[in-house]
Amino acid sequence: LPPHVVQNKLNEGKTKQIFELVDEPGLVLVQSKDQITAGNAVRKDQMEGKAAIANKTTSCVFKLLQEAGINTAFKKLHSDTAFIAAHCEMIPIEWVCRRIATGSFLKRNPGVKEGFRFSPLKMEMFFKDDANNDPQWSEEQLLEAKFTLAGLSIGQCEVDVMNRSTVAIFEILEKAWATQNCTLVDMKIEFGVNVRTQEIVLADVIDNDSWRLWPAGDRSQQKDKQVYRDLKEVTPEAMQMVKRNFEWVSERVQLLLEPQASGRVVVLMGSTSDMAHCEKIRKACTSFGIPCILRVTSAHKGPDETLRIKAQYEGDGTPTVFVAVAGRSNGLGPVMSGNTAYPVINCPPITPDWGAQDVWSSLRMPSGLGCSTILSPEAAAQFAAQIFGLTNHVVWCKLRASMLNTWVSLKLADQKLQACTI
Repeated sequence: LPPHVVQNKLNEGKTKQIFELVDEPGLVLVQSKDQITAGNAVRKDQMEGKAAIANKTTSCVFKLLQEAGINTAFKKLHSDTAFIAAHCEMIPIEWVCRRIATGSFLKRNPGVKEGFRFSPLKMEMFFKDDANNDPQWSEEQLLEAKFTLAGLSIGQCEVDVMNRSTVAIFEILEKAWATQNCTLVDMKIEFGVNVRTQEIVLADVIDNDSWRLWPAGDRSQQKDKQVYRDLKEVTPEAMQMVKRNFEWVSERVQLLLEPQASGRVVVLMGSTSDMAHCEKIRKACTSFGIPCILRVTSAHKGPDETLRIKAQYEGDGTPTVFVAVAGRSNGLGPVMSGNTAYPVINCPPITPDWGAQDVWSSLRMPSGLGCSTILSPEAAAQFAAQIFGLTNHVVWCKLRASMLNTWVSLKLADQKLQACTI
């Protein structure tokens, strides 16, 4: 560690230590250990190199979630075996999200066969209490516990936010792992309250101890800590196999940060007087990580040129969504839609004088044309993102996190309003 960082150990768990960074208030150092445990540390072994593997895995997972737009405690990588995070007071609950029934769920729910698929996802919570083997809790128990952490009382609103967040985080990681033909079976996460902002954030770590991962949906190929839990006896050879699985996950998890498919939006405008409207589309596309190109062409005044531009973007193999921005009589969208198999979105700039009449030229299409009409430039970009999200998990993850953040902000606004009016 750099010599200027003075540390006080704040906490130590089975697999990591938390240190205070005295010269960076509000931040902590999360240091991984080379220890692997199972069954509440009934089984405990040293696994050389595990700290670095776990740290690499959790850092990649948090980067993926943060780039999507999920609020996390993670700040930056510090070394091979440590990262820096916002200082949080941890909420002593493990939130477990399941897509497929296996493990402890089957023991607690006799009669359910392994492989039962939960749609929607199954949420469970467990109170962190080693002495009692982390008992399962109901929402009512959590509310009655009346936890206060970093000055924030954990009530119904906070529980709802963590519930929703857990589902969104699972779905984002599930979508990312699917690109590697890997099924995310279930996962546990923890939240903390940021001591500086009093916000609930995803905290702790998400590494190969946190989930079950089945390549090709096949349990016999499992790559997670279950392999260690299932060992009849711990031999050096067995530990090498466990380590190889952990390394496999830490290498694959880096690939989750890469989009699988490319795509672009090409905005065609009838004239440069529509530039401000088109810039809003471009800005919104950029927020989803989608390249956006602006062109000027008129299907009325230069149809040959419009079709030549269309052919240019069809000819290089990059998936493209065209957005037609034409005021007054919109010939641009319909002409494009009638001559390309790519999606076309009409996004006409509506003016106060004739807007109500002009919009019909975008809405009422001849037969055989499939272009949609979306009046808001931001919404047109969002719709294009949803099209790309079908094949590009990075774009889909941003859309999914945005849905969560909108829901949370409404929930918090309602809570704030109630506090003012009561």
